[in-house]
Amino acid sequence: MKLAVVFPGIGYHVDKPLLYYSKKIAQRRGYQVVDVPYGGFPAGVKGSREKMEACFTSALAQAEPLLGAVDFARYDEVLFLSKSIGTAIACAYGQRHGLRTRNVYFTPVAETFRVQEQPGIVFHGARDGWADTALIKAECEKRGLPLFLVPDADHSLETGDVLNDLSTLRRVMETVARYIAEGEEPK
Repeated sequence: MKLAVVFPGIGYHVDKPLLYYSKKIAQRRGYQVVDVPYGGFPAGVKGSREKMEACFTSALAQAEPLLGAVDFARYDEVLFLSKSIGTAIACAYGQRHGLRTRNVYFTPVAETFRVQEQPGIVFHGARDGWADTALIKAECEKRGLPLFLVPDADHSLETGDVLNDLSTLRRVMETVARYIAEGEEPK
């Protein structure tokens, strides 16, 4: 059995493109999908270390009861799909519970790398206002994480050019699909 757990961002919910289509790919590959719908975050988080830390603490605390009924030991494979602050929450949750996971890290924030221990792939926009590109590059290189850098893209991996963004989304989802398929046992 296979499980995919989805950790959204502060304003980037599970029904937004990166997470929505990743979930569809995982479901098509036979994963049971569980969303972690934490929320109740304050406004003005961007640029405020205190508010970011408060959001992280709150979301991690909310994840505990939301995932409390999941028996992770039942699954042969656990995949975490995470976005923004959700990347830090996924890492911390996995670490806290001693889980071995594979990960798709969409636009991680700097805080992610304080607790990141599990393998995965990283997607980052070169014009991401939430995370410094040089830091993301350095941390990925240090940890051996493949980094897929999207030029001129923001924190949602978008540029404002809809057709270009759709093309980028397709390339990202093709990469996610390959990553998910590579981790499966041959049948």
